[in-house]
This record gives sequence, C-alpha cells and structure tokens, in this order.
Amino acid sequence: MAKYPGELLLIDDEERLRHVLGRVLELEGYHVRQAATAHAGLEMLQQHAQDVWVVLSDVKLPDDHGLNVLQKVKQKYPQAEVILMTAYGTIQDGVTAMKMGAFDYLTKGDSDDQLLVVVERAMEKVSLQRRIQELEKQVGVKYSLDSILGNSPALLQAKDLTAKVAPTDSTVLLEGETGTGKELFAQAIHQASSRRGKPFMALNCSAFPKDLLESELFGYRKGAFTGAMTDKKGLLEEAHTGTLFLDEVGEMPAELQAKFLRVLETQTFTKLGDTKPIQVNFRLVAATNRDMAAEAEAGHFRPDLYYRLSVFKVRVPTLRERKEDIPTLAKHFLQVFAAKLNPRLQHLSPEFVQKLQAYPWKGNIRELKNVLERAVILAEGDTLTPDFLPAEFWSLNTVAGAVESDTALSTVEKNHIRKILAQTSGNKTETARLLHIGLTTLYRKIQEYGLGEVH
Repeated sequence: MAKYPGELLLIDDEERLRHVLGRVLELEGYHVRQAATAHAGLEMLQQHAQDVWVVLSDVKLPDDHGLNVLQKVKQKYPQAEVILMTAYGTIQDGVTAMKMGAFDYLTKGDSDDQLLVVVERAMEKVSLQRRIQELEKQVGVKYSLDSILGNSPALLQAKDLTAKVAPTDSTVLLEGETGTGKELFAQAIHQASSRRGKPFMALNCSAFPKDLLESELFGYRKGAFTGAMTDKKGLLEEAHTGTLFLDEVGEMPAELQAKFLRVLETQTFTKLGDTKPIQVNFRLVAATNRDMAAEAEAGHFRPDLYYRLSVFKVRVPTLRERKEDIPTLAKHFLQVFAAKLNPRLQHLSPEFVQKLQAYPWKGNIRELKNVLERAVILAEGDTLTPDFLPAEFWSLNTVAGAVESDTALSTVEKNHIRKILAQTSGNKTETARLLHIGLTTLYRKIQEYGLGEVH
C-alpha cells in the first residue's frame, strides 16, 4: 500500500543509479515515476501534475541544469516540493537552491537513510498543505451565501444585499434579532471577499466586562497590569489583512467606543501598556440585535461610531418573517442530528411541520435548532411527529390555524401603533410623541410586533 497518495518524480540521467534509487523508494512505499532528462521529466510532470507531490532531480542533467528545473517546477506547480541531488555540490549552490524554493539540497553518496528522511518530510509537507487547502474549500462552501438555507422573499433580499457588498471593503452592520444567523452572514461576507483565506476573527461584545473586552480587542504588553505575565495579541492585530466581526456591538461600553472609533479613523492602535502604535488593515463587520439608530438618538451609543458602522446595513429577517423556510431548515437540522443521534430518523410528518410553522419562534433559528435536536433525541421510528415537541407547542396560541384575538391587549396595542405610524407616514419621532412613549420603547415595540416595514 502506498505510503502517501502522492507520487514522486525521479529525474536522473544515470540509468543504473536512477533504477536503484527508484527501487529503494518503492520499497519504502512510494509510487515513483522516472525520467532521464529535464525535458522528459517536465513533460511527465505536466501530464501528472495532480499526482506528483515531490520532484527528486539531479543537478547536472544532459539537457538542462537542476536549478532551472527547480525554477520551472516552482513557477508552474508551486505545490510540488523539489529536492536537488548533486555529486559536485558547493555551499553556494545549496544556498542558491534553497533561496529559489528547493525543499533540500543533497549530495550523492550520502546514506539512503538521509534521503528517505528528507523525502518523508517533503511528502508530509505537501500532504499537510493539501489538507489545509481542502479544509479551506470546505469552510468556503460551509460559509457561502448558498449555505444559508431558504428561499423566502425576506431572506433572498438580505442575501442579495450581502452578495453586493461582500466583494467590497465597506463596513457592514448586520441588524436582526438574536438567533437569526447574523454570524453566518458575516462569515459569508468574508468568504465572498478578497480577504477569504485571511483571518476571520469574531468577538461577542456582550460576553466580556469592559476591561477584559479592551484587552481582547487591543491586547497588552507584559506587565501592563497585575496578572499580565506575557505579551498578548489583541483581535485587532490578529485580524490584520482579514475580517473583524464584532457581534452585539451595541453592548460595547461608552469609553471603549471612543477608542475603537479612533482605530477605524486612523487604522492604528496602541496596546495596553505600550507606547508604540501598530498599523492594522482589516475589514469590519458588526452585528446587533438593537435598533442602533434609536440607541444613538437616545444617547446610548456614540452617533459618530454608529455612522461609521452603518456604511452598509443588512437586516437579517426573523424566522417569523420567513415561515416558508421552516420545512427546509427543519429537514436540514433533522439530517444533522439524526446522523449523530438517531440514524433511523428520515422524515418529518406534515403535522410536525404544521406545528413548527404555527409557532412564534422568538428565539429564531437557534430555537428551531434546539427544538429539532430535542425531538430527534426523543423520537422513535423513522418519522418526527408532534408528540416529540415541547409543551409550549400545545398551548392555544400555537395551535395550527389559530387566529390572534382582536381583543387581546397586545393586538390592540399593535394595531394602534400601526395606525399612528401610518398617520405620521412612518415618522417614528412624531409617532413616539403622539403615543406618549420614548423613542427607544417605540423601536422595541416595532421590532416586537414586526412593524418594521410600516411607512
């Protein structure tokens, strides 16, 4: 059985040596191709470029020099590693070969053990590089816009806006309730940009107290404060050349907002405990479940930072606004959890789907995912039925086809807000004044009742 899926191309004009060396390599588990000239070797490499991982070439060939072979291979097939062999090696030739990208430079006559160690290391390096590339491809597919499931008008509008802004370097503010998948959109923006393959650094601003959040963002020097035993890179530095994603940016403390605004304006920052500024280049994507315009107007968030963040806004719809996507999402989660927890499960009953579509989903996709995982754990047989849904799905308000009562207090309030919004042509400041409530309260009510499209 081959030691690696990749092959080794051996180029040497000394036929006896080539065959002996080829045999030694084959006995070690390598698949070896052989060529007597540079021209024949390069032609063979062109025909089997995907298969050949390592080129082992003599320096002195009848039709070319090994350094030229090295240069041609690295220019056209940069993934392949090249090992040069020579009977007349010099230190200067070895240095030149390494500078040109050779994996190693060996002298003929050295032990076979040394050669085998070098070949093993070269093969391992190519194997690792190919695994990394495959993982990067998988990440690209996993976090592409196509991976965001659903075809509802609300979702398609958000995806269309995202597709347009992603290739640019513009700052993006993703707005939407908790659990709607804002980080998936942020990842999709990164993967569709010229910065894909570069770092994607994510930070939830609500997960840290002020001091820890500052050190996570900016990093610090050893001794900057009690407990700072070593230097620490902050996410601003880690995100250099890539994308920085700040989730729940509305939770950023006021003192930190001013400091972060300066980073956006100057593209420089200073670590805690340091005096030397660091230059950074990153693309910013932020997300929030708050109405940032209202927060800024109410003085809860710096307006100048808000304007910086909201260069391009994308609203990620709630699950309530895209109920036609629920069967697709539920089927996806069924497949994911069944594969891990209950392989017999394959189907969703129509009644189960009907219950899902009647439910209000205040936790959005995250809640749907949790409900499906629970149902898969409890299920018997090959079909999910309503029997495996939590108790809240059986309350009066979530029965399929139930009609919201016109006399319910929430319905009266919703209709009244809609009426005043219509009277003011969507002017929220005037609407809040007429309703005798604060602007922030109005925005919260609009979001709660799904009145965001009222004008």
